[in-house]
Amino acid sequence: VADTLKKDSKEAIEALKKMGLEIWMITGDNRKTARAIGRELGIENILAEILPQDKEKEIKKLQEQGKIVGTVGDGINDAPMLAQADIGIAMGSGTDVARETGNIILVKDDIRDVIKAIKLSKATFSKIKQNLFLAFIYNVLAIPIAAGVFYYWLGFLIRPEIAAGAMILSDISVIGNSLLLKRLR
Repeated sequence: VADTLKKDSKEAIEALKKMGLEIWMITGDNRKTARAIGRELGIENILAEILPQDKEKEIKKLQEQGKIVGTVGDGINDAPMLAQADIGIAMGSGTDVARETGNIILVKDDIRDVIKAIKLSKATFSKIKQNLFLAFIYNVLAIPIAAGVFYYWLGFLIRPEIAAGAMILSDISVIGNSLLLKRLR
């Protein structure tokens, strides 16, 4: 007896590999079944006949090797593994325990949403860095001007209300940059 494959699993595995991720299958299925499924999906790293409580230990072993581990699961047996992983992704159609344990809960029962979640998180992190840069540049330039540091050399001083307006423009630029995430498809 084995878990059935989700219809888009092969496509998702191929996409994850293209992203440079190392894919592992940790399953309670017997070795023969696990290898057959692994071959069908293109997964080389297979740990079979793993008891639910031992899945967590296997994740720890990978982490001890310096790997950042993300897991995807949907059952009560996956909850310890989801909790141990650096990032646990629970399928929305899974058990309540899996959904409560996961860091990310996919609403639909589509494994390809794992790829979307990774892309969205990378884009979000990129926007965070861009926004920090925008805020840093503003503060490095505007605060000394508003404080009058350049007044003696340039004779230039900004009135407080103009400095406050510039701060609002800084906030608008950060918000506007963040809103560009809506274009992500």
